[in-house]
Amino acid sequence: MILLRRGDKGPQVEMLQLALLRAGYNIKGRNKGIDGVFGESTYLAVREFQRDNGLTVDGVVGAATWKKLLPYITGFLRYRIESGDTFYKISRRYGTSSQAISVANPNISPNNLPIGAIINVPLGFYNGENTVTYGEISYTWELLSLFTEGIVARYPFLSRFNIGRSELGRGLYCISFGQGNTEVMYNASHHANEWITTPVVLKYIEKLAKAYAFGGEVGGYSGRTLFELCKIYIVPMVNPDGVDLVNGYFDKDSDIYKSAKKLSENYPNIQFPTGWKANIKGVDLNLNYPAGWEQAREIKFAQGYNLPGPRDYVGPFAFSEAESIALGNFTRRNAFKLTLSYHTQGNVIFWKYLDYEPEGSLEIGRKLSEASGYSLELTPTESGYAGYKDWFIQENNRPGYTIECGIGINPLSVAQFDTIYRANEPLMSLAAVEAANL
Repeated sequence: MILLRRGDKGPQVEMLQLALLRAGYNIKGRNKGIDGVFGESTYLAVREFQRDNGLTVDGVVGAATWKKLLPYITGFLRYRIESGDTFYKISRRYGTSSQAISVANPNISPNNLPIGAIINVPLGFYNGENTVTYGEISYTWELLSLFTEGIVARYPFLSRFNIGRSELGRGLYCISFGQGNTEVMYNASHHANEWITTPVVLKYIEKLAKAYAFGGEVGGYSGRTLFELCKIYIVPMVNPDGVDLVNGYFDKDSDIYKSAKKLSENYPNIQFPTGWKANIKGVDLNLNYPAGWEQAREIKFAQGYNLPGPRDYVGPFAFSEAESIALGNFTRRNAFKLTLSYHTQGNVIFWKYLDYEPEGSLEIGRKLSEASGYSLELTPTESGYAGYKDWFIQENNRPGYTIECGIGINPLSVAQFDTIYRANEPLMSLAAVEAANL
């Protein structure tokens, strides 16, 4: 965590502001006070938080202040059981419930609490949220790491692991839910400036976990039914390095930023960094799979994308990039019956690759279209090769779909998050159920 003080800007400031809001400290500004600007109201909120938590009151967010704030990002804290404690007493102290504590600590009997044992306590947030995932904030790999840590701590029947690493060595997270025989996989943020898809799939898996733990439905299906029927994997951020570039995580004086800026000069008409779709090496990951890669290369070179840069460069060869290799290997290690690849924009579902038409794919596509309100279409020829969906269909002859969410110019405004999520929650549940029926 970096040192933050008044005058700073960027995604780490947004993360700070989210933590303060969840801890009960009001901040003035747009988007519920989360604007990425460490101004006067954020400064005063930090000082108030420091005063209330026995910290040095200087308005500077250093290691000690971050340590106190982090539970309001991850959504849980570690608590050492003391004599006389009960789950009820602990829950009252931290604004949660006895049941939530029990779910987070399945190996601890509430009737026989072992003094000195350390447990995970889910936090209740003062702004009324009941999920760790937050959609109206700029995502970074660091924020994703903290959110996924918190979700799995709250729901330890989930599993979090890396499927590989990015070009900069960041772990490519995957979270799995369920124990059924039908495996499906949903991925997001192949393209850096389409990162709003990351919280869409992350919120979905968290809501599934909550519905399984406490009862309830997600997208019209019981969480417990989905848990028994399917095993749902999500890879929420295929391109973490590119996402961090778009959202301002890298200092402008860093070698990483300067290198990307230099690549962007190959295409001066593309705005930097907001127009960046590629990985940090300037390769478009969703044009790097071995499904008509040569055709994609011909098309994109003819369009002028023949050098690394912000978008549409297919790479020196198929599977040249760490991220596409990782997702490809993960796919080959599993037996996914269906995949969804999340992108923006257009409110459209692409369902086919060339003449491949896997059993049930058109029928399922029509159902997904009806559930979401998105149109079902064939991929345009200029974008019809070398994508993950194309390669999955070619490799497995099973249904694969590209979901293009939202309307507008990428990166889409976070104000669209709720609308996008509402359309896709039923789609994701339906996709898993339909895969089980294949």
